[in-house]
Amino acid sequence: MRYITWFKNIGIQDIAVVGGKNASLGSMISHLSNQAIVVPNGFAVTAQAYWDYLDENKIRGSIKQLLDQLGNQDDIQQLHAVGAQIRNLIVGGQIPQVIGNEITQAYAQLSAEYGVDTCDVAVRSSATAEDLPDASFAGQQETYLNVRGIDAVLAAYKKGLASLFTDRAIVYRKEKKFDHFDVGLSIGVQKMIRSDLACSGVAFSLDPETGFKEVIVINGSYGLGESIVQGLVTPDEFVVHKPRLRDGFAPIIKKQLGDKKTALLYGDTADAQTMTHDVTREQYIQFCLSDDEVLVLSRMVLTIEAHYSSLHNKWVPMDIEWAKDGVDGKLYIIQARPETIFGAQKDTAVIRQYQLKPDVSEHTLLATGQSIGQKIVHGTARIVNSIADSDQIKKGDIMIARMTDPDFVPAMKRAAGIITELGGRTCHAAIVSRELDIAALVGAVDAMRTIGNGQEITIDCSGGMMGKVYAGYIPFEVIERRVASTAQLPVTVLVNSADPDSALSIASLPVAGVGLARIEFIISNAIRIHPMALIHPDKLDDATREKIGQLTQAYRKGTDYFVDTLAQAIGMIAAAFWPRPVTLRFSDFKTNEYRNLIGGIFFEGEEENPMLGLRGASRYYNPSYKEAFALECAAVKKARELMGFTNIQLLIPFVRTVKETGIVLEEMGRNGIERGQHELKILMMCELPANVMCMDELSQLFDGFSIGSNDLTQMTLGVDRDSAQLASLFDERDEAVKRMIALAITGAKRNKSYIGICGQAPSDYPEFAEFLIEQGIDSLSLNADSVIPFISRYEKS
Repeated sequence: MRYITWFKNIGIQDIAVVGGKNASLGSMISHLSNQAIVVPNGFAVTAQAYWDYLDENKIRGSIKQLLDQLGNQDDIQQLHAVGAQIRNLIVGGQIPQVIGNEITQAYAQLSAEYGVDTCDVAVRSSATAEDLPDASFAGQQETYLNVRGIDAVLAAYKKGLASLFTDRAIVYRKEKKFDHFDVGLSIGVQKMIRSDLACSGVAFSLDPETGFKEVIVINGSYGLGESIVQGLVTPDEFVVHKPRLRDGFAPIIKKQLGDKKTALLYGDTADAQTMTHDVTREQYIQFCLSDDEVLVLSRMVLTIEAHYSSLHNKWVPMDIEWAKDGVDGKLYIIQARPETIFGAQKDTAVIRQYQLKPDVSEHTLLATGQSIGQKIVHGTARIVNSIADSDQIKKGDIMIARMTDPDFVPAMKRAAGIITELGGRTCHAAIVSRELDIAALVGAVDAMRTIGNGQEITIDCSGGMMGKVYAGYIPFEVIERRVASTAQLPVTVLVNSADPDSALSIASLPVAGVGLARIEFIISNAIRIHPMALIHPDKLDDATREKIGQLTQAYRKGTDYFVDTLAQAIGMIAAAFWPRPVTLRFSDFKTNEYRNLIGGIFFEGEEENPMLGLRGASRYYNPSYKEAFALECAAVKKARELMGFTNIQLLIPFVRTVKETGIVLEEMGRNGIERGQHELKILMMCELPANVMCMDELSQLFDGFSIGSNDLTQMTLGVDRDSAQLASLFDERDEAVKRMIALAITGAKRNKSYIGICGQAPSDYPEFAEFLIEQGIDSLSLNADSVIPFISRYEKS
């Protein structure tokens, strides 16, 4: 046939003939079918058919005349008018008989292959300029789902051709300086996967937010995948570590349950090819994929990335669409294209950090959502209820909408920031905001109600995954720092990492690993529930049980929620820095802090002086907490042994006596954690004068020490570090504290033990860091914002 090419006969070299989307499908069918990559079959109507369609209907000249009327592309009304006239011209044409006959014949053959009279197909537009290194035309044209019968296929074919002139596509070509008649359009007709009876989504072979290369990010929800792109749902999100996956482990380092209460399903009439339906509560409180399915899909992503990287002779990150068939239960790949934002960037040695300058507590918090862009911007809020309102967006405004679709793109280009009430990190608003390099908040529930039209606001996306919107213009600064070399440093530099969501960003710092990662931060921010409340729900009141039930609804048992969430958060930090070492400290809450967790008041008493109370090592074997410590150990074992993160080493805080050390190590052993097992190193916090005095004995029991300067200062000077009245006396640079630290370092060296410091002092006081280096300390673990300034001092010297 002249105008039809089956996917199996197409390769990546055929972009000029069948467009990027179809060429990609053909390449995967041809080269990856024997590697467990299953792509639904179909055929492409070539780009030559598009040109012949225009010429047979004698509309090429009319289209050119209409395009010549376009002046300023920011004139939305004129753009709407011209685009609509061109699309009407194309849809109003007649399909040349030879093209129509070939499409009819190919569709009948595809239907017969799948054993039906009228196969359900997706009709996808595939531009000949698509998926190029410097321009991704993906999403500029239309896709039509659940198309059945030859009449519907032919109608969708014409609408697909017309979508080459959507408003967004016209603007995109003008901005990329492509002549409108240098880009042709092929149409792909592909068998639909019955994801309307299961789930579907997208997968990236990198983190789409930070560009971190060593993870796979999967988004999924029930029904057809368009609901994610359109922002109708906030999808489930799964993150998998690529190096440990290749090594045969199960490194799922994040599972976040989305708000996916609706699904896009097959429509029940010819005029309604798809319809939105509510899903059952039993569905939406569960993850749409099992852990095994996440790993299977991740291995597919690895295979596809390797294939495309081989084709291009360089690393090529991928943007992949997948679907699970509700009939056969199998996972399919339905599209794959190179990711063009981070994939096109060259490595850079510059880190750009955004920081709010004043205390934000003076400003009203208006909304929160998932942050896109890691920036801070301010501007005037403009609420957009429909595309008709989009022309009110002026340059520098903040656009607020329930969700966006491709028709909003011309207006989004003028905005300084975007806020949507719906959507997740792979919805249309998020994808476009990344491409435009602007800050965005998605899934900001009720933002259109809490933010006033015309109100001055500030969007803060600089603090990790959760972004915030404040009332008013808040000053901020942008700090650009060139990543320094560590070759000439007199000491090993590590970083403190408290937030798993920020780990992928700070992992780019030139450090040797993580000197301190705190479990209690994860418990308070990600888990939020007292672990004993999950072990003994019978001791709680009804209101607390209900609150816990809402947080743990995706898990069979509350304890599974604790172990899984903690293991993933630990794994996220370990994955970000792999294979560099990550020192993980077991929980060191004080009693009053434990009481603040959900359910905490049922298991924690009140202490007169929590700083000197039941904390650190003494908790781990205490009857009131030892069951909870077993959960901490289970999470560590899962992260090290199931996920494979053997770069995790453990740190025991607030050990009071040598005898207590033995008790704690025995308790860890009962929970399956032993020094030396799977190369495990166990370190001890050196933060009490008693630790310094017993350094010889303790060195026989641990692989090293980490000085906690905050507690060591408190205990040496007898100053409660939480007391505002005594704040002037709390100073790590006091001579008594320095002598105590010098003794600790000397004692460790005497026993040939490793010793570093993870306290606040080296980050705050350069002279204190110099003192530590003079004493021969092995490492300094600094706050993330202190790393580059510290290293830079030695570059200049």
